[in-house]
Parts: sequence; C-alpha cells; structure tokens
Amino acid sequence: MTKVEIFDPALCCPTGVCGPSVDPELTRVAAAVFTLEKKGFDIKRYNLGNEPGMFVENLIINQVLHEKGPDALPAVVVNGEMLKIGEYPSNEELATWFGIQESDLKLKKPTNLLDIKFK
Repeated sequence: MTKVEIFDPALCCPTGVCGPSVDPELTRVAAAVFTLEKKGFDIKRYNLGNEPGMFVENLIINQVLHEKGPDALPAVVVNGEMLKIGEYPSNEELATWFGIQESDLKLKKPTNLLDIKFK
C-alpha cells in the first residue's frame, strides 16, 4: 500500500486554509488529502509549526532541512522516498501514486437535496 507524507512549512493552522486571503493551492491540497483519507488511503500531512517532532524524526526530511533550510518545504515523501521538494504534489501525481483516477480527488456535491416547500 502506498504511503504519502506531506511536510508543510509552518502554517497558521494544520491545513493552512485560514485567514483573510486563502491560497488556492493550499485549498486544493487540503481537499485532496481529505478526500484520500476519507477513501482510506495512507496519506498524512505535517505542519512544521504544530508538529516539529515529525520533521526531526523523519531522517529524509531532517537531512533536506539541514541542507536546504525551511525554504525546501513543502516536501513530499512517498513510501520512504523523497519525491518532491519545494512544491505540493499535483492531483495527477496523487492519483498516480494511489492508483486512482484524478477525477476521484474532486469533492462531489450531494445530489440528493431535499425539496422543502413552505406554505
């Protein structure tokens, strides 16, 4: 089974999707991670500001931070191998790593809406 770990720079909250101006890239990543977790895939996201221990414990990330500093974040480790430094994975990459269709990462709006009529 594929294991994906995303190591974020220090963000204001676990997803980074907060504040007055939200970065659309962070919104896309948060939605993709949420969807994959909901489907039972092994994907984790760590925030340097909230979980610094994960950055110390992971030898690959620790080495990258020592060599390149925090500007190397975000970084992505897949099955113990560093695959991306300085950028988030695309939805296409996530779909490939997990063996699903890219369209499976899009949040679907509910289709069974209630039809309520007021008198």
